[in-house]
Amino acid sequence: MTTRGPLCEDVSMPSDPSPSPHVLIRPAKASDHEALIRLWRGAVEATHHFLTADDVDFYERQVASYLPQMSDLRVAEEAGRGVVGFVALEDAVVEMLFVDPEVHGRGVGTRLLEDAARGLDVVEVDVNEQNPSARAFYRARGFEERGRSEHDAEGRPFPLLHLRRGARP
Repeated sequence: MTTRGPLCEDVSMPSDPSPSPHVLIRPAKASDHEALIRLWRGAVEATHHFLTADDVDFYERQVASYLPQMSDLRVAEEAGRGVVGFVALEDAVVEMLFVDPEVHGRGVGTRLLEDAARGLDVVEVDVNEQNPSARAFYRARGFEERGRSEHDAEGRPFPLLHLRRGARP
């Protein structure tokens, strides 16, 4: 199953500083899913300005159905705040990486990405061409463009850039 579409990318700002030491990365539980959907929607509404309200509603239903199917779903939890981000990885592909807009730029996206990618020789991700902050985020973390699609995995007209990064030292 693939969820690679216009909403399967990180929304952290490209200026992420050193990762926050107060964030715990842990496996997600089924009881987290409702909070993850709310977080996802807030992150998308803050960064995916090219989507209409109907598009966001459509993808929200998709994400809600994907979450229980993810074999590697991790959350970032901050003391006193709860869940502030999440990442889903399948077969070395980042399927979803989203961060609460209130903590953008504080290293949460970086922590999630590096935790999920630890030990992998290659990591891939698709990002929306219309999301410059996600493109910059991944570029700053060593990802390179390997291709482009005119449409997302749902066949909608949201061009995707296919990115890849080799092993980290």
